Amino acid sequence: MRFDLSEHDHESLRNAIAAIPIPDDGEDLPVVQVDGAKGQHAAMMRLDHPVRIEAEGDLGDFAFAHHAQATVRLTGSVGNGVGEGMRSGTIGIRGNAGVGPGAAMRGGTLAIYGSVGDRCGAAMRGGEIFIRGDAGDHIGIGALGGTIVIGGNAGRWIGNAQSDVSIFIRGSAESLAEGVTEAPLRKREQLRLGLLLINASIRGDASEFRRIVPDAKLHAEQAQQGELVPNWR
Repeated sequence: MRFDLSEHDHESLRNAIAAIPIPDDGEDLPVVQVDGAKGQHAAMMRLDHPVRIEAEGDLGDFAFAHHAQATVRLTGSVGNGVGEGMRSGTIGIRGNAGVGPGAAMRGGTLAIYGSVGDRCGAAMRGGEIFIRGDAGDHIGIGALGGTIVIGGNAGRWIGNAQSDVSIFIRGSAESLAEGVTEAPLRKREQLRLGLLLINASIRGDASEFRRIVPDAKLHAEQAQQGELVPNWR
């Protein structure tokens, strides 16, 4: 099944995709080819239907915002706010992204196979963000949960001392936010990260990554208090 972005407004395309029948067994989900990606803003926002979407070309700001259920693969780059507020499903961007990828997301997986701008994962509450390349400043600012994995380098003020978001980085960070520190991966985190990298189709050995954690959380771990629900907020 094929649709052309140039022939649909956002609502009509969303309604057309939502009308696609889904097999009763939930397997072999329908594949939807979307053509005509030429930098449109707010493209395919609020998708909430279990289909597989394949698209090629660049999109503008807020692509796939408030996303749920669908599995998306875009070969191209996107602007600011990709996957903002997403709840479930999978978004794979085989290109670069602008500011705020995965902002305020609550679930699902957002994988970007290029580099991203500032405020990656800002205010996120759950879900997983994977960046194969580099990321800008303020990674995870205001985030309270979820996982952010950076395969390259990061800019300034990475982390958030008041959160329990898990941030892993393979490269170097220009600076850390106040109240957070770098720490090596523990064995259980190395195993978990290895599985996440495989699921996101991102090459790399988990042992090459370090984690960014609040000082208070690291001190609690070193005091052998185990995995705690954070009470330093």
